[in-house]
Amino acid sequence: MPGATVITGTTDTSRIEAPVTVRAYLICAFAAFGGIFFGYDTGWMGGVLGMNYFIRQYTGLPYPADLYPFSDDKNSDYQQYIKNTFHLTARDQSLTTSILSAGTFFGAIIAGDVADHIGRRSTIIVGCLIFCIGGIFETASTGLAVMCVGRVICGAGVGFISAIVILYMSEIAPKKVRGALVAGYQQCITIGILLANCVVYATQDRDDTGSYRIPIAVQFLWAIILAVGLFILPESPRFYVKKNKLEQAARALARVRGQPIDSGYIQDELAEIIANNEYEKKVVPQTSYIEGWTNCFSGSIFKGNSNIRRTTVGILMQMMQQLTGINFIFYFGTVFFKSLGTISNPFLISLITTLVNVCSTPLSFWIVERFGRRKILLVGAAGMITMQFIVGIIGVTAGRESENNHAAVSAMIAFICFNITFFAATWGPAAWVVIGEIFPLPIRARGVGLSTSSNWFWNCIISVITPYLVGTDKGDANLGAKVFFLWGSLCMISFSFAYFFVPETKGLSLEQVDQMMDEVTPRKSAGWKPHTTFAEATGLAEKGVALENDAHVEIATVEQVEETIRQKSVA
Repeated sequence: MPGATVITGTTDTSRIEAPVTVRAYLICAFAAFGGIFFGYDTGWMGGVLGMNYFIRQYTGLPYPADLYPFSDDKNSDYQQYIKNTFHLTARDQSLTTSILSAGTFFGAIIAGDVADHIGRRSTIIVGCLIFCIGGIFETASTGLAVMCVGRVICGAGVGFISAIVILYMSEIAPKKVRGALVAGYQQCITIGILLANCVVYATQDRDDTGSYRIPIAVQFLWAIILAVGLFILPESPRFYVKKNKLEQAARALARVRGQPIDSGYIQDELAEIIANNEYEKKVVPQTSYIEGWTNCFSGSIFKGNSNIRRTTVGILMQMMQQLTGINFIFYFGTVFFKSLGTISNPFLISLITTLVNVCSTPLSFWIVERFGRRKILLVGAAGMITMQFIVGIIGVTAGRESENNHAAVSAMIAFICFNITFFAATWGPAAWVVIGEIFPLPIRARGVGLSTSSNWFWNCIISVITPYLVGTDKGDANLGAKVFFLWGSLCMISFSFAYFFVPETKGLSLEQVDQMMDEVTPRKSAGWKPHTTFAEATGLAEKGVALENDAHVEIATVEQVEETIRQKSVA
């Protein structure tokens, strides 16, 4: 294009991103609203499973009061009927809870492909539409079959949203506050869980279908707000760079950063993104759709910046987050608290644990940028190990149901709340922050999609097995509080994983993260400092690139780029 602006980038590592503006905060804050979906759907199912009307509707069992006179005595026929008979079977609890995660697993994987074709913003809007279709089935259901169909469809929509919101936020957030802004997604998840618990608490005693239909139907509000809002937000500039639409990329970046399009900051940041993308495409060329997926697993697992290493870290990161056992509390908390035998209102206790989750998460906004991702993951895992073993020890001693020890049960609830605090401030947000930062642009959408699908896969596994672990029916493990020994042991694995495999990405641009992972091990990553820009290493700072669509971008060879980076590193 005659007269097209030519950008060259910068050799100054401190100038590869525009200053932080209020606009960037507001855009990311609204995008984080997608976490409401995740959280709300997690929250309402746990409460609905314990509703008397829902149990009668789905099992056909009569109310306890229709058979026996009311009694607080745990040995009475009334209380024994509630404990041993009047509930959904472990199979039905497992199915209704886990079937959503099955949908989200496939939705998250598909979303990566869709986001690379139609854009990050449009993919989230499509996810909202799919979610609404599933919500119609859920709200209309009066039996297990229709509910499960709705859960699968809703799951696909949540999979789209949960994967691509993280991708979108990571790509547009300024590096200095990216961790805090992405942590806002986890805060929205906790708010969603709280809202669901509040609605369930308000409708639990209704003796009609409104008891469960109202909590389900409220979900439509979140979908409408997010979809409408995204129509006015800009697309990710990194998506346009991937598509070689550099004019649109410049306009989108200018909107995100709140700077004029001819600003030096905008041109330098855009040049850095272009240079890194061109370098990554030369390292692992993509010539077909299948290669686009196989590239996620290319290279050696022992090389820090290989695609297979990044993908493995992302998948395991989300697996470890789920294996902390946090969703046991939010999915089956009401059922578990009922089983302790000394709690008169398990719905209220579930509401309290949810409130602890909401109030603890904002702490992550500060510590994730103050101490870094890696350090808070280690501290969080150590804290959860301690709290969960304490809960388990109390549960098998003074907190046993036969002891009827209210003080011991209260202590268990207190340490469960401490456990939630450690999770909410560390592993909850940091796991999402890390997967949004470790992938290079050519495979970022698919990498984040695979990582998110891992979250939902293990979410599904936990949803399937937990009812059998703590169930009291014949053939169930009936672990009760002993299940916390399992979660504590798994947190020990999470601690080891974070120590050996998770790099520190605080304060780095996404392109600098790519460079850091190539040069140092995770254990030394906290001390790494950027020493060159990709625009300089690839020669783009000298040759420049025309700011036009389908522009020809000429950069140095891979060997030349790596040699320049090596020399700068030594210097």
